[in-house]
Amino acid sequence: MSEHRPDAVPVADAAVAPSHAAPATAPAPVARTSVATDVALVATFAAFVAVCAVLPAIPTGGAVPITLQTFGVVLTGLVLGPRRGALALLLYVAVGLAGVPVFSGATGGLGVLASPSAGYLLAFPAAAAIAGGFGLLARRAPAWWRVPALFGAATAASLLVVHPLGIAVMGWRLGLSASEALAAGAVFLPGDLIKNALAAVVAAAALRAFPDLLRGR
Repeated sequence: MSEHRPDAVPVADAAVAPSHAAPATAPAPVARTSVATDVALVATFAAFVAVCAVLPAIPTGGAVPITLQTFGVVLTGLVLGPRRGALALLLYVAVGLAGVPVFSGATGGLGVLASPSAGYLLAFPAAAAIAGGFGLLARRAPAWWRVPALFGAATAASLLVVHPLGIAVMGWRLGLSASEALAAGAVFLPGDLIKNALAAVVAAAALRAFPDLLRGR
């Protein structure tokens, strides 16, 4: 005769017995971005703008030569978005004002603030933010319309910030009248439109390859 154990639980009953163990917790989703990633992107694009600035300038006969700086500025905003784009340009400007020769003509230091081009330089962080802000809207456009939308975002940054502030400071430093300053600044507009179009094409390709770049930025 088998021994009867009153505390034994039949197998069938054990299978349905409630468990008092802590419920399993689903793993937290992996974040697509991180502070380290943001810092790396900001530093990388600040360096990219510096490279664009120190490349040989295109002479125009005016007081301020055309460089690829504005191409780098708007591209940074379009790719990184308004917040990271502005931070990248703030870092670029801060490094240059600290004395590192990262500005046009391989110059740096606080002395550049006395030059006719100081207004363009100081406009860069806001321009990247505006290009990035409109770029966030442009990414919602259909694929066939994305490049024109990004071009519009870059041009908005040029017309709303870069040219007004740059022309105002240039006219002040050179003692030009309003009409003379506008005429001098207008020399750079065709070149900026070409650079904005190129930036739109490059940004569209980058966002197509890395669609998370503008997510939530």
